[in-house]
Amino acid sequence: MSEGADGISNPASRRPAVRPGLAVLLGLHIVVCCLSLIQVARFYPKPQIVLFDTVHLSAAVANVVLFATVSVLFILARFSFGYFLGFYFYTMILGYIWLVEFSKLHYDHTTAAISAVASAIAFLVPALFITSPVRQRFVPSARTFDRLLSLILILAAVTVAVGSLYNFRLVGLGEIYDFRAEIAFPAWLRYSIGATSSALLPFAFACFAMHGNRWRAAAALLLLLSLYPLTLTKLTLFAPFWLLFLAALSSLLKPRTAVLLSLLLPMLAGVLLTVPVAAGAFAYDRIMNVFGAINFRMVAYPSVALDVYNDFFSRHEYTHFCQIQLLKPFMSCPYNEYLSVVMAKAYDLGNLNASLFATEGVASVGPILAPLAALACGLVISLGNRLSAGLPARFILLSAGLFPQVLLNVPLATTLLTNGAALLFLLWYVTPRAMFEKAADKA
Repeated sequence: MSEGADGISNPASRRPAVRPGLAVLLGLHIVVCCLSLIQVARFYPKPQIVLFDTVHLSAAVANVVLFATVSVLFILARFSFGYFLGFYFYTMILGYIWLVEFSKLHYDHTTAAISAVASAIAFLVPALFITSPVRQRFVPSARTFDRLLSLILILAAVTVAVGSLYNFRLVGLGEIYDFRAEIAFPAWLRYSIGATSSALLPFAFACFAMHGNRWRAAAALLLLLSLYPLTLTKLTLFAPFWLLFLAALSSLLKPRTAVLLSLLLPMLAGVLLTVPVAAGAFAYDRIMNVFGAINFRMVAYPSVALDVYNDFFSRHEYTHFCQIQLLKPFMSCPYNEYLSVVMAKAYDLGNLNASLFATEGVASVGPILAPLAALACGLVISLGNRLSAGLPARFILLSAGLFPQVLLNVPLATTLLTNGAALLFLLWYVTPRAMFEKAADKA
């Protein structure tokens, strides 16, 4: 299925348009990513987890140039959920390939780097190219589907109301870590908050936005923002603004271009903001909320996590997937705590959550077998492609808008259940395709 001008997939065509502009954007993205990591090393000298020196610069550049050849996959593939997610993972692996040359952690960097590249390819091939549709055996009527969307808003409102009974604090970003450790929700409410924030409300927002229902779209975003005083997470605070950013990009640009720019533009803005700071025009504190949140936390930190996990599990026993909650009761596990807590105690970096490449990959089976784990995860993501096939590209982009952010820092198994990715797959499957055809005809 190729991209139409309206962002609706066209099943009559199987080849995406190969546009030179994508190659230019990918090249610029690679350069900006490396510049961003250099600036992160400059403005975050402590803790020493993102490093840079000129001695290893040529080796780092050589690594990046070789890995850049993988980006041709994004020129050949058409848009899908896997394309959106895969580009963010590609950027994370790119960051690791750069950072590993400067790493002070003591493990086999060469083996780990080769494993990371092989894992990226193993994940991307199914995630980008398995997109054949699954036949819909159940399609609700337009009225039933609209009631489902209303039910999502009601469930979200109830979740916010009940959650506020357990925790409700309006605090600034600098204070969230002082209170977040005290938050204790019951398991059912924790699952409800995760699915509501990551899957249900973005899905509802995408439906309302596609049909021009501004008031209901605004209600979805307001409910999403209301989860911040409950969870005290940056994701819930910035999620409404991120979805609006994606909505603006996808309304102006082709889907693949929108995906590339969704990460390139914020990262470039952060890099540009460091120029006057480096020149002494004003203090770093004035740009910290932007550069720290985007260039450090969103872009660099997932790559750092891969570095840390490779180091830790070069000397400790693999989990063999025992960290997955559904499996833990049935198998022995060398770790009684969450891996993020284990990493926090070992490296004094705070709770270090990580992506599937570090958890389902390195932590579970080690760097040698990690590409096989990545392949399995890519096949899971390809199921999302198949269940969303036939839906407008813009709708997929908006409804899945938060999952690249989530999956950069959370294992896939956790995301499927706790954060509602499996629920989103189901919603894509039952969404009536005809409702978007009617919207396109009216436009």
